[in-house]
Amino acid sequence: MFARILLVLVVLAALIGGLAYFKYRQIEEQIALSSQPMPAPTVTAVTVAPKDWEPTLEAVGTVQAIQGVEVNNEVAGQVTAIEFDSGAMVKRGEVLVRLADEVDQADLEGLQAAERLAQIKVERNRTLLKDRAVAQGDFDEISAQLDQARAQVKAKQATIEKKTIRAPFDGQLGIRQINLGQFLPEGSPIVPLQTLDPIYVDYALPERHLGLLSVGQAVRVRISAHPERAFPGTVQVISPGIDQGTRNVRVRALLSNPDLALRPGMFARVATLLPREEAVLTLPREAIAFNTYGDAVFVVRAEEGKTIVERRQVRTGAVRGDEIAVIEGLAAGDRVVSSGQVKLRNGLEVRTVEPDQPRESEAAPE
Repeated sequence: MFARILLVLVVLAALIGGLAYFKYRQIEEQIALSSQPMPAPTVTAVTVAPKDWEPTLEAVGTVQAIQGVEVNNEVAGQVTAIEFDSGAMVKRGEVLVRLADEVDQADLEGLQAAERLAQIKVERNRTLLKDRAVAQGDFDEISAQLDQARAQVKAKQATIEKKTIRAPFDGQLGIRQINLGQFLPEGSPIVPLQTLDPIYVDYALPERHLGLLSVGQAVRVRISAHPERAFPGTVQVISPGIDQGTRNVRVRALLSNPDLALRPGMFARVATLLPREEAVLTLPREAIAFNTYGDAVFVVRAEEGKTIVERRQVRTGAVRGDEIAVIEGLAAGDRVVSSGQVKLRNGLEVRTVEPDQPRESEAAPE
């Protein structure tokens, strides 16, 4: 009996010892792995190089028509003819709508008859006045009646003319808002008319840029409808005053628009071009770490056979698209981290790749 118990204890001790040894080996392996240095992170680096720089002042604006009105009628009347199509191009003076004028034409004939009668009376009394057969006062009264008759004829002719509605200037019509036979009260909207070539773009810039602006300065405009195109233009007007609420100066640019790609009301991104500068150091905007304590970059340099990074303060300048000018803190030929700098710190060893090469963390698994 004692031998059996002893055998069981020996087997249990062997099992416990085996398990303890296995656990001990696992702990040793984990300690060995944790003591190994972390692999160097992979970052994208670019070389700082001088280039010709065309600085710009970026702003957003709105496309505006040179001229734009809602064509309407000055006198009331019923529509008897619509002589335009929606969206048509028209010239100044071209007839758009005719209103009924039969009653006015009849009234005009009566007024013209009264004018002829007054003319006859004047001529007859002028002869009598020479013979002293009529008083000067009576002749003056008859002459006044003739002037009044003529004025009434002109007024009625003007009313009839206003019942033929014409285009006030060259441009493109919009969608008509009337129908044949419709009675139009005075001032009824008929159709919008806008001049689209050339066209304006209105925008605003901070007052600190006022000294950089001048009439005739080149601008470049982009719109969402044609993202691949840049529309050139020139500054035509700079507002003489500064908006007290925003401290901005309003600017109006003039652009050629022969294919009517720009339409009033469009949102526009406007770049006002400044004089070209030579040998300006630039970097991608993503390479700059912007914060309240100043802008900084991570410069890549070699030290004791290793590639390490060093945080360096810089002073930046104008922005053009995805690039930003660097005024101080870097020299031509410096290598700067352009992506992957989130977890970097001074003196950290890194592995660099060119911008068009994927980092190891981004590479597709085999």
